[in-house]
Amino acid sequence: MHWRYPRTLVQSLVPDSLTVETFDGAAWVGLTPFLMEDVRMPGLPAVPWLSRFPETNLRTYVRDARGRSGIWFLSMEAGQLPAALGGRAGYWLPYFWSDMSVETDGGLWRYRSRRRWPGPIGARCDGDVEIGADLAEGERDERAHFLTARFLLFTLVAGRLAAAEVEHPPWPLRHARLARLDQDLLRVAGLPAPDHAPLLHASRGVPVRVGMWSW
Repeated sequence: MHWRYPRTLVQSLVPDSLTVETFDGAAWVGLTPFLMEDVRMPGLPAVPWLSRFPETNLRTYVRDARGRSGIWFLSMEAGQLPAALGGRAGYWLPYFWSDMSVETDGGLWRYRSRRRWPGPIGARCDGDVEIGADLAEGERDERAHFLTARFLLFTLVAGRLAAAEVEHPPWPLRHARLARLDQDLLRVAGLPAPDHAPLLHASRGVPVRVGMWSW
């Protein structure tokens, strides 16, 4: 789910060393619930209980002083405490441990999330999404590319801007319709409630590989 916001508002939520990118004259903030599967370190096997868990990311799109485009995360909910701790300790990302679930019923996907630690305790994201047909080739426009083709993550490591490369094939995008949404993650992150319906995309997923931080 993506909403348009004034660039100056979103800029106030990211470090001064990053510039918020715009498309069609607006900054974009994405709320992305998904399911992580087969998560593991390179060369190690997946652990069933630890390697599959839901996440919900709140993100925007930025570039650094070198002109590199990437993602800045405003918050990251994870359904596993070790994943949240590892993301905070290893990648300095704003992970939160949450009580989360993902259920599917035909073309209906149900996401549920309640934050457990650290606070604000109880910050939520509950959504029901109806999944539609694949996007036709002509529907994969520049805006869809801007929102989904991102290959760099930014964070602050001990106050210093760092970046990690992200490898993945193009997302196979599908149409989607939001049947229900009850969330306050936008407000908790410092953004006002949206005054318009979100732009939706869905996907069956892709394999993703995240590198180590560099400066």
